[in-house]
Amino acid sequence: IDYFVSMFLNTLTPKFYVALTGTSSLISGLILIFEWWYFRKYGTSFIEQVSVSHLRPLLGGVDNSSSNNSNTSNGDADSSRQSVSECKVWRNPLNLFRGAEYNRYTWVTGREPLTYYDMNLSAQDHQTFFTCDSDHIRPADASKDPKHLLQISVEHNTFCATAYILLAEEEATTIVEAEKLFKQALKVGEGCYRRSQQLQHHGSQYEAQHRRDTNVLVYIKRRLAMCSRKLGRTREAVKMMRDLMKEFPLLSMFNIHENLLESLLELQNYADVQAVLAKYDDISLPKSATICYTAALLKARAVSDKFSPEAASRRGLSTAEMNAVEAIHRAVEFNPHVPKYLLEMKSLILPPEHILKRGDSEAIAYAFFHLQHWKRVEGALNLLHCTWEGTFRMIPYPLEKGHLFYPYPICTETADRELLPMFHEVSVYPKKELPFFILFTAGLCSFTAMLALLTHQFPELMGVFAKAFLGTLFAPLNFIMEKVESILPSGLWHQLTRI
Repeated sequence: IDYFVSMFLNTLTPKFYVALTGTSSLISGLILIFEWWYFRKYGTSFIEQVSVSHLRPLLGGVDNSSSNNSNTSNGDADSSRQSVSECKVWRNPLNLFRGAEYNRYTWVTGREPLTYYDMNLSAQDHQTFFTCDSDHIRPADASKDPKHLLQISVEHNTFCATAYILLAEEEATTIVEAEKLFKQALKVGEGCYRRSQQLQHHGSQYEAQHRRDTNVLVYIKRRLAMCSRKLGRTREAVKMMRDLMKEFPLLSMFNIHENLLESLLELQNYADVQAVLAKYDDISLPKSATICYTAALLKARAVSDKFSPEAASRRGLSTAEMNAVEAIHRAVEFNPHVPKYLLEMKSLILPPEHILKRGDSEAIAYAFFHLQHWKRVEGALNLLHCTWEGTFRMIPYPLEKGHLFYPYPICTETADRELLPMFHEVSVYPKKELPFFILFTAGLCSFTAMLALLTHQFPELMGVFAKAFLGTLFAPLNFIMEKVESILPSGLWHQLTRI
């Protein structure tokens, strides 16, 4: 054995060691680049995913989920349902106008602010809320050309309100034009609503028509209020929203109270903001970033103008300051992506038409409209800057256990990547650590590259080191062979070697 090992090592030249280490460095570098790209795009390691998905079953591994007993499965059912509900995509109550705002951005920058998935969800919303089985024409029939739908409605003498809605949303290039079209839609929509209201008890078909006309009317009035808000008539917008919430108190799906909160903050009417929060910031009602962060803003407003982190560290926090900090921690736990946008540590983009609660899309939608309100309150952003990161000390494992809310859902990153445009870097929480295989391939690539460089610069010296290393590597094998030779009879060993 010693003879063959020494003969093999003596035949290796320094060029062989250079080629070996250089090739190893190149291959490990390519693997590192691919692993890094795959991790940035999909959030996981390719090698780890393949090993878990394909190699583990072949090696006899058992999935943990399949080994759980039925009691554990039943116990986790509630948390699973909660996770599914938290990953539901919601209509953005403050969504911009497609023609007057989103398209204008595209004309100026050449970028598409909306994804196909987001626009497709909007088309499905229109189909769900603005149509019923008795309709002869539907918004989806003319989604590519709203003028065509209006022409069809005139020909059928139906004066379709949804046609005016589509024109206002898609074709109007300014908010003023959109408001005029929505006022025309309001005239038609109110007439349809009054007629269907009288006939709603005559059968299920008439009831469906009345439900459709109600949705159309609420949508039109809400968008008209948003037009007034965008055109600077904020008090008029507040009155329209209050009247709408009073007239249709059960239609909470539109989340009109979030539009009202933003308008009241613009008027700096903080007493009315507190009154709205008292009604909607209830433990039995679903939360949102608007609810949580507005509550934090009101409590921060009471102490932020005099807050000093140095003074607080010396004397401790007062009761009002503690309440403000706890409100900020509560808001950050609900949506941890918002502070970076409010503190302008991350650039804003136009908000999507749909948002995922507790996700990056909701954070963008909130900060886009509410950043100005935080700036208006003196010291509020300074208090947020000093305290928001303290939230993460209370929830070291946010995916497993929350403090005031359910554990943070793991589906937000995937859904947000579908809702937000490609040019935006999606915020990920909790921050993912680099997978082991990326660190391993990085270390392997660096080590082999260093060996290749040293072998190229000092071939003879590295050849000596390589021979010494291989000799040490084969030393245990030589030792075992010597022991075997000493134990076995020489004749038997000779016969075995011949075989």
